[in-house]
Amino acid sequence: MTSAKAVEPTLLLAFNFPPHGGGIARMMGEVARRYPPKSLVVSTGQYADSATFDASLSQLVDRVGIRATRLRTLPGLVRWSRRAHQLVRSHHPGFVWCAELKPAGYPARRLAARHELPYGVMLHGTELLLLAHKASRSRWRRRVAGALLADAAVLVANSQWTADRARAVLQAVGRPEAQQRVEVVPLGTEPAQFRPGLDPREVRGRYGLEGGPWILTVSRLEWHKGIDTVIEALVRVRARVPGACYAVAGVGRRAELEALARAAGVGDAVRFLGFVPDGDLPALYNAVDLYVGVSRYHELLVEGFGISLVEASASGLAVLGGRSGGVPEAVRDGETGLLVDAEDTAAVAAAITRLLEDADLRRRLGAGGRRAVETYFNWNRVTADLRRIDATHRRRQSSAAAP
Repeated sequence: MTSAKAVEPTLLLAFNFPPHGGGIARMMGEVARRYPPKSLVVSTGQYADSATFDASLSQLVDRVGIRATRLRTLPGLVRWSRRAHQLVRSHHPGFVWCAELKPAGYPARRLAARHELPYGVMLHGTELLLLAHKASRSRWRRRVAGALLADAAVLVANSQWTADRARAVLQAVGRPEAQQRVEVVPLGTEPAQFRPGLDPREVRGRYGLEGGPWILTVSRLEWHKGIDTVIEALVRVRARVPGACYAVAGVGRRAELEALARAAGVGDAVRFLGFVPDGDLPALYNAVDLYVGVSRYHELLVEGFGISLVEASASGLAVLGGRSGGVPEAVRDGETGLLVDAEDTAAVAAAITRLLEDADLRRRLGAGGRRAVETYFNWNRVTADLRRIDATHRRRQSSAAAP
């Protein structure tokens, strides 16, 4: 009797993958955990502490023998492409996921040409703004952008806003036929990890979050994140809520933002926490009263979705989001939080004040956010969507990998 043919695995090409930090890496790690055991082959770069994370997965993680940061270089891409070819010959995957357009799209496109192996690209938002800007200035870059995007079997956007940007880029680079390949998969978080009711006392003491009420932002310290707007708004907020303080978790342009807080006269009310490890984040959300993420469009940077927004919702916090990019898809206005013009400091201040003064409203929005995460904005649903797309576009099993 002939045994059933084994299901071909999926190959994941990821520049961003744990233990590397950031939202894309976190997403890739969570998706890898939820694919069926041994059904995913991950190709990524080296980090000093990679082995511990890799051992926690039921998937094969193949680390290209160079530092992950070098995968962006030309020699790194050549080496990554060769290794990916070897993985295809060894494991015969039926589909390839790219964790990001660049650099993962380059080896994926070579695999498609050499092995007729379909690939999908996960799109996050900001890279499309940069791509459109560069393509508008260079015919060669326009051709490269068109090839990487249009040769993909599917383009998965993290929000409808990102999907619209992808379609606009495809139109601009002369590949409108690929617009129908864009699909939307909004992101999520893990409701068992991020949840209300955690004891915040240890984290509150370690990070110096006494008094309050406390507002929180978790993000890179970059201008498009709107942290400067919240600092300026805090002056007006404290006129109504004198004890209000602002905690900022993340690294980046800290010195500039600290100087801004001092100049605004709220230096003592703004606490920069620096890098906060993932293990501390659930309790940190429980240690504050309100989450604020008023990101905006700034110098070709914008929030394509905002994982920290749904982490806060999962933790039972009311969320104030900026009405820009994909944020309105992560924050349901009036249900899980409020949306505000992120460029309007007075409007941001008024919304923060309203939420701090109205505990019932905060509780209602926080409960709505928790329900939204339990029912939709979670990694189980995200992975199910990605597996459905994978199954739809993968190569037929009868096709053999090219030698």
